[in-house]
Amino acid sequence: MSTQVVVVGGGPGGYAAAFLAADLGLSVALVDPEVNPGGVCVYRGCIPSKTLLHVAKLLDESRHAAAWGVEFGAPKIDLAKLRDFKNSVVKRLTNGTGQLVKVRKIEYVQGLAEILDPHTLNVKKTAGGDETIRFDHAILATGSVPAIPPSLKLDDPRVMDSTAALDLPDVPKSLLVVGGGYIGLELGSVYATLGSAVTVVEMTPGLLPGADRDLVDILAKRVNQTMKTVLLNTRVVSMKAEAGGIDVSFEGEGVKAETRKQTFDRVLVAVGRRPNAKIPGLERTRVAVNERGFIVVDEQMRTEEPSIFAIGDVVGEPMLAHKASHEGRVAVEVIAGENVAFEARAIPAVVFTDPEIAWCGLTEAQATAQGRKVSIAKFPWGASGRAITIDRMDGLTKLILDTDTERVLGVGLVGAGAGELIAEGVLAIEMGATAADLKLSIHPHPTLTETMMESAEVFFGQATHVFRPRR
Repeated sequence: MSTQVVVVGGGPGGYAAAFLAADLGLSVALVDPEVNPGGVCVYRGCIPSKTLLHVAKLLDESRHAAAWGVEFGAPKIDLAKLRDFKNSVVKRLTNGTGQLVKVRKIEYVQGLAEILDPHTLNVKKTAGGDETIRFDHAILATGSVPAIPPSLKLDDPRVMDSTAALDLPDVPKSLLVVGGGYIGLELGSVYATLGSAVTVVEMTPGLLPGADRDLVDILAKRVNQTMKTVLLNTRVVSMKAEAGGIDVSFEGEGVKAETRKQTFDRVLVAVGRRPNAKIPGLERTRVAVNERGFIVVDEQMRTEEPSIFAIGDVVGEPMLAHKASHEGRVAVEVIAGENVAFEARAIPAVVFTDPEIAWCGLTEAQATAQGRKVSIAKFPWGASGRAITIDRMDGLTKLILDTDTERVLGVGLVGAGAGELIAEGVLAIEMGATAADLKLSIHPHPTLTETMMESAEVFFGQATHVFRPRR
């Protein structure tokens, strides 16, 4: 087979690239081991986890409804049916991408690719046999895989990575989550809501390293209520499989003498992900891989091999599906002859816990580290009419503003639905909006989106619903 563009990897970066290339009139082949495009995000990540988090939120709200005058009986959880629902969501989405491959007349090759030279791939097809693909340009979109340190590797099904945890093998009485980042907190909260006694261990001083502490502090209060224990400044020293469970030894500031050794029914290792850059045959090209295992690319997503581009998790952080999709589109436009580059000012990050945390652009912590002169404006959700009506005052909206120009440099949110609200922050940063632009944009009432406008009002000392005179 000969094609103008071959994309290796069918995740949100890969299939977005392949689809755009086809839309631009290029001949396209897409290689992936799954029966349809979707990648980790759809099959084993974003989509199944958010499906389970939606169910967890429903369970949590049903338990709190008594405070509003509505009482339900104790929920009965049919784990098999829940698992089927999660799988049906994945199947519906991947069947959809499969149809889009066909209508766009993309050659979909199910299998694993090996690079033979800068213009040739060999694919070991899932159904058997090999297929050689000659190409003008290739886009590597091979993503990432869960990272498990050697000290935490244990050949026992009770020690899970995120993929295994999403399969819902059971609801263990006790679960240890190693890692207080977004994967650990999201999946930990699912299991806690389903009935597990969850312990979270994090080696740094706080949950969600990298996010601003004033946002994380609000989430941490909730996490400390829903989880059995949260151990900070603590690390796992060893794990041993026994008949009665997984014996775990801890060390660190967060551990008391009587809790240094504990036994758990299951352990979820969620300490991050690593790039999947060990592509067979990559050494036959000039493609460079850096010391952290990421493929080196420029702002046009070109590798050091002129015919090969790379995008998504395999080229660097943040490892986010939407970032991969945009990089894929940039790579295709460059191949098509456009003079474009990936220069995003604000890549949003969302942690789908309860409450959700979302941020984009410059964080306050980054501004401090860089010595940048910024002003911070915050609006507490306790003063939001909409937040009060849904009984979710545990929220905060925050603007990071350039002190001299008053331009919006960053936005942070914590609260119910923060992931839906952050897009306004992204648009504000990308459009070069100022605090005055947000203040003068009429927002609907009563909504949580108003908190963006009112945060800007706080900056000017003119907020209607809080008294914060400008200093």
